[in-house]
Amino acid sequence: MNRRLFLKNTGLATLAAGAVACAPSAMRIAEKQVNILHSSRYLPKLRISMDRVIKETVGLRPYRTLGPRIEKEALGSKTLVHNYGHGGSGWSLSWGSADLAAELVASSGEKQVAVIGCGVIGLTTARMLQFKGYDVTIYTKEMAPNITSSKATGTWSPAHRLIERENITPEFYTKFKRAHETSFRTYQNLLGLGDYVVWTDSYAVSNGPRMEREHDMDEGDDKYAFMNVLPTTVALKKKEHPFKADYVYRSTSMVFNIPSLLKLYTDDFLRFGGKVKIQEFKSLEDIDALAEKCVVNCTGIGAKQITQDECLKPISGQLAFVIPQNYVDYRINTQGGYTINRKDGIVVGGTHKMDSWDTTPNKEDTEQMVMAIKKVADEMYT
Repeated sequence: MNRRLFLKNTGLATLAAGAVACAPSAMRIAEKQVNILHSSRYLPKLRISMDRVIKETVGLRPYRTLGPRIEKEALGSKTLVHNYGHGGSGWSLSWGSADLAAELVASSGEKQVAVIGCGVIGLTTARMLQFKGYDVTIYTKEMAPNITSSKATGTWSPAHRLIERENITPEFYTKFKRAHETSFRTYQNLLGLGDYVVWTDSYAVSNGPRMEREHDMDEGDDKYAFMNVLPTTVALKKKEHPFKADYVYRSTSMVFNIPSLLKLYTDDFLRFGGKVKIQEFKSLEDIDALAEKCVVNCTGIGAKQITQDECLKPISGQLAFVIPQNYVDYRINTQGGYTINRKDGIVVGGTHKMDSWDTTPNKEDTEQMVMAIKKVADEMYT
């Protein structure tokens, strides 16, 4: 046999044998890395402090004690459709509410429609009308990021600050169920198109047993079974998480990357022939002066001044934005604050001030929220 060929063949055989010998070890290392990657025990540590806060905002949730107003009325010779008052559930219920409002528009017989408001409710209503063949113009005082929808947390929270429980009626239940199902289905269709909507694990960290989530509906009632679209919350053992706490619960939900979604909705609206006009509305007379015979009122908390709706109240919520950490893909919820990982930053929140119109950030509120999260993060095992 040729000496060179012999050495080549025997060398390959030796390498192959070595590879086989090392394979179990390599496989074990790879398996361990995968387990670490997908384990709640080895979460990357969140870096958070006041000097990493890059922005503070205050948004006014449009809370309506009777629930969202999705109904129509005659305004002179016009058909006025209302779609406002979603409290802390506007992002979650936007597409379903838009579908309900579009049905009311259809009864007007008009094909040219004005939508007032360019927040998430206004944009999704305008897009839903475009889907159904309407010619739509949006009239708005301001656009993103200078709107309330840009100052929301952006999580799936379809029943948060939505209605006073004693005001729930069969009619409300029917509308809520439809809006919930339509919105959830629509957001699932956005998965895979980018980072517009992502599923995220959240860790509730405390030294006391888990309190039931605050909802306006009794989810223990079988008729609300349709809301059970999220994975079941799990109580973790100490060896299953990195937090120094007696009680840790893991849940999974959706997070909306708000700047990206608002841009997507706006770009799509314009691309399909929609028009945006900057105009402020202070009264029903201003609406009546529009050329369109059918108008959809999606002004959120602004509807308080326009309609004099006594059931509509502001809930002030402050957020602090911490420099993003791309590898931190989980949420923390603890006494005094919570985080939401978005592309525009680690969002820190935790304030709910009923009947407050104040939109000036309070430094003390930011410090309290940040320090509550920092305490949890600093005590994480590494």
